[in-house]
Amino acid sequence: MPLALLALAISAFGIGTAEFVMMGLLPDVADDLGTSVPTAGYLVSAYAIGVVLGAPLLTAVGSRAPRKRMLLLLMALFTAGNLASALAPGFGWLLAGRFLAGLPHGAFFGVGAVVAARLVAEGRQARAVATMFLGLTVANIVGVPAATLLGQHLGWRATFLVVAAIGLCSMAALARLVPRAPADAHQGLGRELRALGNRQVLLGLLTAVFGFAGVFAVYSYLSAMTTEVMGFGESSVTPVLALFGIGMTLGALAAGPLTDRALRPTLYGSLSALAVVLVVFPFAVHVKWAALVMVVLLGGIGFMTTTPLQMLVMNKAKDAPTLASASNHSAFNLANAGGAWLGGAAIAAGWGWTSPALVGAGLTVAGLAVAATAGVLDRGRPGESRVVAGTGASTTPKSHADVC
Repeated sequence: MPLALLALAISAFGIGTAEFVMMGLLPDVADDLGTSVPTAGYLVSAYAIGVVLGAPLLTAVGSRAPRKRMLLLLMALFTAGNLASALAPGFGWLLAGRFLAGLPHGAFFGVGAVVAARLVAEGRQARAVATMFLGLTVANIVGVPAATLLGQHLGWRATFLVVAAIGLCSMAALARLVPRAPADAHQGLGRELRALGNRQVLLGLLTAVFGFAGVFAVYSYLSAMTTEVMGFGESSVTPVLALFGIGMTLGALAAGPLTDRALRPTLYGSLSALAVVLVVFPFAVHVKWAALVMVVLLGGIGFMTTTPLQMLVMNKAKDAPTLASASNHSAFNLANAGGAWLGGAAIAAGWGWTSPALVGAGLTVAGLAVAATAGVLDRGRPGESRVVAGTGASTTPKSHADVC
């Protein structure tokens, strides 16, 4: 694999750490800024809103920029947002900093996925995209627990200073390792918007919203389930969350080769398996060892859906995949917000701590239905593996000079 993928993975590690670390720092931030934990929870929402809005807007603004320059500018904005968060004098300023840090998230992964796919020969593109996403999964194993521990001992501001430093290191890696090339002649906002309007792209985005919402319906309340249902102490919450991250990493490693071999079957299989895991989850978590296995399976099978969904929207967008690729991350964050809200509503209704899993199963089945419908509508069309690396007219692998 090209070294440029390492630069993309380092950047993904920093972004993943910034996204998820706030969940562990909410009590510390609330105490320091004199607000309640539920109010501090808006800091998680502010980041997610930034992702949803920033993915299409920033991608559209930079549609004609060389992709390497775009990656550097997006990572600079991410770094500035985390630095602003670290220096925020009050809650309102921290809210703005979190929103600013979230703005480049989706656009970076959208542009980065296209760059990653074009760095490698045809037939290895999904593996390249999955390699970039490994940085995001490793963040949940190493970055988030370490950053949370740092914040608890040195203060939450130190956490965001470290994340900003990771952003600077990422910029250096991108500048050094990602090859430079002029913007593609075919790039342009009009073409990107037309590609985004493709029926298969829209169905892929809708699959992401429903299918991945099932994961976040449970993950959002996994900490509470660890102590309230599984029978573990509070000190076990971090290791349990790390197990989820290990599952994500294993899922990313498996998803790349499987997606390169058979995209739609991988998507159907992962969504079907995820629905089964979510149905079994409420019954298995009452036994400690089984609960830990289910956490790993939830992370692994859940994350196996991300690579085929990413490749699907990129491929169906043909020679203008950047905006569709970025919008996919808006869809994932809508899934995050929607799954968490519906899971919380089930708990509030008195259905029990494990009820979000059954809600998530229903959401995943809905996502599978959308994916199956898209597959039926797409029968007889050309295969999905030939368009990402090309410019729309050719299927031959590109050299590094054609990447950015």
